[in-house]
Amino acid sequence: MTLRAPLPAAVPTALRQRRKEARPQELLDAALDLFVEKGFAATRSEEVATRAGVSKGTLYLYYPSKEDLLKEVIRHNVVNQIAEGMEIVRAFEGSASELLAYVLRLWWERVGETRASGILKLMMSEVRNFPEIAQFWIDEVISPAHRMIAGIVERGIDGGEFRPVNVENAVHALIAPLLFLVMNKHSLGACVASARLDPKAVIDAQVDLVLHGLQTAAAKPEALPARPARKAAGSRR
Repeated sequence: MTLRAPLPAAVPTALRQRRKEARPQELLDAALDLFVEKGFAATRSEEVATRAGVSKGTLYLYYPSKEDLLKEVIRHNVVNQIAEGMEIVRAFEGSASELLAYVLRLWWERVGETRASGILKLMMSEVRNFPEIAQFWIDEVISPAHRMIAGIVERGIDGGEFRPVNVENAVHALIAPLLFLVMNKHSLGACVASARLDPKAVIDAQVDLVLHGLQTAAAKPEALPARPARKAAGSRR
């Protein structure tokens, strides 16, 4: 009598299921890489599908258009980070100075030094040709990020820690150096060693200059710690 080993029918099914569950992330990763490498306009949907190892039809099952795909790339890599940042701001128990320093440094760690930084370069270089994407970026990224930083500045003013300033203009001044660091990373800094900046050192200098400019005379310490202690309840470790 010939004995037959049982057919491992469940294994391929499980593998297929895991593969299916991983597809959205694989597509987003492929799209992010190609959009940054080639630009949004120059990237074809077929290229994204090929890099992710699926058919073009499979790509459209998840993301009906290239614009929908880019929006989801932005949500996954930037919008979610802002949402987490807002939770950290709400839970933070330290001073406004410590919070502002922490958020600026955290932004670089979670966005600036990751693959997600390429999205900011993409927005600055191509978004003028895609009004719908531009509005999405304003609604989902710029507006909530500005509200978050404005809330920190207002918190310092209300608590007597910061002097009264034009909050909207202060927010632009706080964010601009971070965007400059991203552009350096993806332009001159990517190809010329002498032009490459040390982002963490630049942000430390920004924190020092900003806080000494914002703080009232009574609130200014003799020397600011290079990296204030983190006091965010429930923050990512």
